[in-house]
Amino acid sequence: MTHILAIESSCDETAAAVVKNGRSVLSNVIYSQIDLHTLYGGVVPEIASRKHIEKINQVIEEALKEAGVSLKDIDAIAVTYGPGLVGALLVGVAEAKAISFATGIPLIGVHHIEGHICANYIEHPELEPPFMSLVVSGGHTHLVNVSDYGVYEILGRTRDDAAGEAFDKVARAIGLGYPGGPKIDKVSKEGNAEAIDFPRPKVRIRTDSSYVSKPTGSPDVKSGAEREGEYDFSFSGLKSAVLNYLNSEKMAGREIVMEDVAASFQKAVTDVLVEHSMNAVREYGAKKFAIAGGVASNSSLRAQMKAACENEGIEFYYPSPVFCTDNAAMIGVAGYYEYLKGNFADLSLNAVPNLRLGER
Repeated sequence: MTHILAIESSCDETAAAVVKNGRSVLSNVIYSQIDLHTLYGGVVPEIASRKHIEKINQVIEEALKEAGVSLKDIDAIAVTYGPGLVGALLVGVAEAKAISFATGIPLIGVHHIEGHICANYIEHPELEPPFMSLVVSGGHTHLVNVSDYGVYEILGRTRDDAAGEAFDKVARAIGLGYPGGPKIDKVSKEGNAEAIDFPRPKVRIRTDSSYVSKPTGSPDVKSGAEREGEYDFSFSGLKSAVLNYLNSEKMAGREIVMEDVAASFQKAVTDVLVEHSMNAVREYGAKKFAIAGGVASNSSLRAQMKAACENEGIEFYYPSPVFCTDNAAMIGVAGYYEYLKGNFADLSLNAVPNLRLGER
């Protein structure tokens, strides 16, 4: 029986959890700073770091108490060390290193995106690699081929704004405020998703001679060289299209239906995410597909992705909302599989704000 104490502090949630044998969550304590950062329209890194310092001991003590264990029962300490806000990451890493130094408990550094992918294991004990996963959050949009525990191939990533970041910016523009994702999801239910024809972003693909624009879902473009960026994402242009629409309507004196703008924008984002994902599923012959990250709790994305997976005849997995947003339970699950491989860190472990998936 293996107990992992996990710590997560990459952004604005201070979290600690105890996970048993990689799949059973004994506790999952989260202190959210959303109400505080809402005053500023987004996360303020310095404030986030200070709040982590204030709360981290408290959430760890509560996680141990809720799990009914003490540090003597813990086999390893898993902590997020990247990517994320460097000041926020440093708080969690310093805490984990201090506990490891004082107790001799082994230390494990965990990649934040890997944690999101591993969140799917918590409620789906039957899920095992290989499978494909789409990680969609405020800072990340990754399409990943999971060939084994801890073994990842990134098929596509965002070139600019992540999907969640675009949600936040558009929500602010139409007066919904922060956090944008849940608010747009709620308002969109009252709007017409076909009211405004926002663009579906495309990323250009490199061939041996030039760049060509590949519409989503079109046949492969190959010319003797490896394709580049076929499954990458770009949401900056879509965000700009929404802002341009709002400005043009205001200048023309026409009424803006916020619900229609939200629904049409959300549909554009979802269409791109689903089509990119299903194109990759067909090319790589995936039999299982999982979504993860904060935007994975979006009702439109879940519904469209479920329908698309059913159409392709593959299994579809997604976490409950509490495991979609940042939490320590997912870090504990990822840490467990690193523990089995003996991938321990020493006290030189440091925060790496731009850590790439697969790097250690």
